[in-house]
Amino acid sequence: MLPGWASAAPRPTPDAKADITRFIAAMPKAEYHVHLEGTLEAEMKFALAARNGLKLPFADVAAMKRSYIYHDLPSFLAIYYDGMKVLLTEQDFYDLAYAYLAKAASQTVLYTEMFFDPQEHLKRGVPMAAVIGGITRARVDAERALGIQSQLILCFVRDSSAESAMAALDAALPLKQYLVGVGLDSDEKGNPPEKFAAHFAKARAAGLKVTAHCDVDQDDTLAHLRTAIVDLKVDRIDHGGNILQSPELVALAKQRNLYFTVCPTFSGTLRTSTPPVDVLRGMIDAGLNVTVSSDDPAYMGSEYLNTVLVRAQTRSALTRAELIGLERNAFNAAWLPANRKAAYLAKLDAFARAWS
Repeated sequence: MLPGWASAAPRPTPDAKADITRFIAAMPKAEYHVHLEGTLEAEMKFALAARNGLKLPFADVAAMKRSYIYHDLPSFLAIYYDGMKVLLTEQDFYDLAYAYLAKAASQTVLYTEMFFDPQEHLKRGVPMAAVIGGITRARVDAERALGIQSQLILCFVRDSSAESAMAALDAALPLKQYLVGVGLDSDEKGNPPEKFAAHFAKARAAGLKVTAHCDVDQDDTLAHLRTAIVDLKVDRIDHGGNILQSPELVALAKQRNLYFTVCPTFSGTLRTSTPPVDVLRGMIDAGLNVTVSSDDPAYMGSEYLNTVLVRAQTRSALTRAELIGLERNAFNAAWLPANRKAAYLAKLDAFARAWS
């Protein structure tokens, strides 16, 4: 069940809505905050369960989707982690990744960096090589067949032990050529970023980039943001909307030219502020480098990036120039060589000229 969209902006006319929808659909895009396991649609769960001889506790796809009811991060995570139990073989991970990449490519996403949560698979006995191997084959095939380029980010599950996270990193490092970075996700309560300082340092020493979730309105959220930015010196922040409550941290993020991957579907409002603050509008107005992503679309009404941007445009009263600015930020935020970023930005510039 999706949280409500608090839309203070005036409702557009049907013609205007159709026009902006076409604009967003055609715009070249990049996406960085998407969890592969969060793209596991109910239909695929049933298919993988049948293939792997598993019995699901739902009569059909519709019944499964009706069970996707959550009201906060822990209640969402319970559904999310339960759903990924059907992923057992290299082919399962191939099918999962290829399905997302095909969907993204159909929405004019040219480039994506995808999260995955290997600790959850390792504890079920799935080898790291099977997880990364399946995803990597899908990446290669999708680029060849669909033109979409992608990279992979290993996320540490912060409410699991630091030891299991280090074991996952150690298992992945022999395959580091298939990774671009590491991240930090899951339940923040009692799991501050510094719990993973050694993991980030080891990943950096291996040549990997570093990002961290700082989810909206969590306990000690400003302390977590400060640790991530000042002490761990992350390369990006995932979510991070509560930074608007600290002018000092906003200034630091701007000084470092830090990029934020915002997911307005689930984390679009600061409810600990009075009055509540629209995260995307507030971060744009503060001059922060914001990108927009779909997060876990299979559990959020199957709303992939185009739909997320259409809803965000209405909710946050985004102009066409601001939408293009979001994608300019996205391509600039890529963990890519400068020449590849420039090629993507040239495509975005050509689009902007064509639609001006």
